Amino acid sequence: MAEEKHEGALGAVYDAKSPAEIAALYDRWADTYEAEMSTAGYRHPTICLALLGRHVPRGAAPLLDAGAGTGLIGEWLAIIGYPHVEALDISEGMLAQAARKGVYAALHRLALGGPLPFADGHFAGIVSAGVFTSGHVGIEGLDELIRICRPGGAIVLTVKNTLWDSGFSTKVLKLAVDGVITIAEETPPYVSMPGEQGTVPSRGLVLRRA
Repeated sequence: MAEEKHEGALGAVYDAKSPAEIAALYDRWADTYEAEMSTAGYRHPTICLALLGRHVPRGAAPLLDAGAGTGLIGEWLAIIGYPHVEALDISEGMLAQAARKGVYAALHRLALGGPLPFADGHFAGIVSAGVFTSGHVGIEGLDELIRICRPGGAIVLTVKNTLWDSGFSTKVLKLAVDGVITIAEETPPYVSMPGEQGTVPSRGLVLRRA
């Protein structure tokens, strides 16, 4: 597969080398993020919204938007009937944009990939769109999301093919074999940003906590 190359803010965040660098880049990008991603035809939020609606009962609470950014999904979740959604993001600037929408019950400035300050089984469902991707969060972020998801709850996420093929799929299959999760749904690969040349495909995944 050809190496993925992007210019501008998107290319910078994909090339970031540390969580602190990612946070700083997103802080600077926050004001124009939604407009630029809309121009690129960004599909992850819509895919995740559809998957969540199929696998998490309407009204289930609380939900976690892990990697909420400016709150694209949170805004839509409120419309379709999920009354209590909390946002988690590494970027203070992105969370500030999300806060203006008034759709989140709580905002958490945290990085995925390490321990999270939530109790076991706290959330009825978790959605994470566009987070398991280049320069962001790898396989190390999955265990904590599973831990904080309620038994029977669903974790809806997108995974870039480069991550999927470099160990993520193996990890997911092992978790399923070990009885930690079941794989409730996996989409075919799709291009998340058809307006952005060179985008590597991703897939949507629904994991149900055992």
